[in-house]
Amino acid sequence: MKKISILVLATAWLIGCDSSKAVQEQNVKLIESYIQAVENKDYDTMESLLAENYVGIGPSVSDTTTKKLALEAWKINSSELYESIKYTKSRVFPISVAGGDYPGEWVSNFALLDINYKNGKSINLLTNTSYKIEGGKIVNSFTFYNEADALEQLDYVFIDLNDLNQ
Repeated sequence: MKKISILVLATAWLIGCDSSKAVQEQNVKLIESYIQAVENKDYDTMESLLAENYVGIGPSVSDTTTKKLALEAWKINSSELYESIKYTKSRVFPISVAGGDYPGEWVSNFALLDINYKNGKSINLLTNTSYKIEGGKIVNSFTFYNEADALEQLDYVFIDLNDLNQ
């Protein structure tokens, strides 16, 4: 009886591992599809991969968007601002978070983005986005990158307003 109990427990554990691994693989494929849709400016695929209750945050603390606003912004920016966006050196990692404020299945993407603008300028931007997946859809994303780095590459100059008053 003891051997059967051990066999049953071991089998359940292995099935659970396989199931978890299968979910993680599906989630990685989902994010890879989303990244490809961004690169291809494929708004229909982007829309299909975002949950109706999607909320994206970042890169700044106050930057929060919904599915509708995110898609509208991508359409405007890619038609008027971006010539192309290419994810290079992209790495995708599945993560299961057991507790805290955001438990669930996540996929993190670290990448170097090569962004070409319609005005002929180009930048390279290190980015990190973590995506929460539920029911085969992206429900949350947290995106981090150095906005100042992007602006400096576009020839913006930062000044201290106090220096202008002297």
